[in-house]
Amino acid sequence: MPRRQDITKLLAPEAIGALPRHVGIIMDGNGRWARARGLPRSKGHHAGMKALRRAVEAADHFRVEALTIYSFSAENWARPKTEVDYLFSLLRHFVRRDVDDLHRRNVRIRIIGERGGLPEDISRLLRHCEELTRANSGLTLVVAFNYGGRQEIAQAARQLAEKVARGEVRAQDITPQAIGAHLHAPDLPELDLLIRTGNEQRLSNFLLWQSAYAELVFLPEYWPDFDALSFQRALLEYAARERRFGGLKEDPRKVGAPAKASQGG
Repeated sequence: MPRRQDITKLLAPEAIGALPRHVGIIMDGNGRWARARGLPRSKGHHAGMKALRRAVEAADHFRVEALTIYSFSAENWARPKTEVDYLFSLLRHFVRRDVDDLHRRNVRIRIIGERGGLPEDISRLLRHCEELTRANSGLTLVVAFNYGGRQEIAQAARQLAEKVARGEVRAQDITPQAIGAHLHAPDLPELDLLIRTGNEQRLSNFLLWQSAYAELVFLPEYWPDFDALSFQRALLEYAARERRFGGLKEDPRKVGAPAKASQGG
């Protein structure tokens, strides 16, 4: 698990100020981290797994309710087959090494993304993670695997179009709330904070719908260098911002902030 010295240096949650309920992370920079060290890309992905363990423990420390990580995008299939195979092997390694420990720590694992087209053993491992931890009540770790934000919205639109065709829903009833309710995990808290590492500043098809009112924090370090103090730095930046949701300083619920179901997960 994470390096203990990172955790011991963290502020108490109460010292941060406003804390997000739901944090998303685009874990970017594994390949560039490896290249800068003259290492193969696989070494960067392996180091990225260690960073993920640090991020999970930091999220737990700060009492974040949900942490969504961009593990494997729908576009990652375009990478060389050897790299895709290695990413799948990392998932298998994660299940063997980490899932039982996360279960003991009361972490609930959920998977979002398309299951079709995945190797059968990968689909089986994803189901195992969810089923093993389903009753846990601590941090929810959402793994976006074979996931794409546009694909998620298109799927929700298809489902609603089918309901209209069957006469179950009227076209005028298709609201942002209705679309949000058909996303992969509509019961999650609204996305409050989206972190991207690697000094890139784009969403890359990650949680497009859910990011509508999220605060975006871009960090310069590559993902393998991300640690608990990096997480804390992002939280401090989040706490320093004034969130108005398109209104003034009133309670966002009074100025038309999106309903929970419209944000999804």
